[in-house]
Amino acid sequence: MKRVALLGATIALSACVTPRVHTQAELNDVGQSCGLALGELFQDESEKRLIFLFRPDSTPQERDCVARFARKNGLKAVFVNAVNFPAS
Repeated sequence: MKRVALLGATIALSACVTPRVHTQAELNDVGQSCGLALGELFQDESEKRLIFLFRPDSTPQERDCVARFARKNGLKAVFVNAVNFPAS
């Protein structure tokens, strides 16, 4: 009975953990393992729970790889698939 209560308390507390901001080096390592170029995966300090994939036309495999990393680290993956630059 005590184990069940301890397990329940552990799960409840783990849900309250605030995500940390990963270093750019860590994100570059993850990005490269997912087949991305340097800088295409980033995290904004003001939105610690989000991780951004900024790659127009990313493949489903790349998005899946980033999403798995995000879930594992308590983050929400955001995919930027299109960029519209203003006409000059």
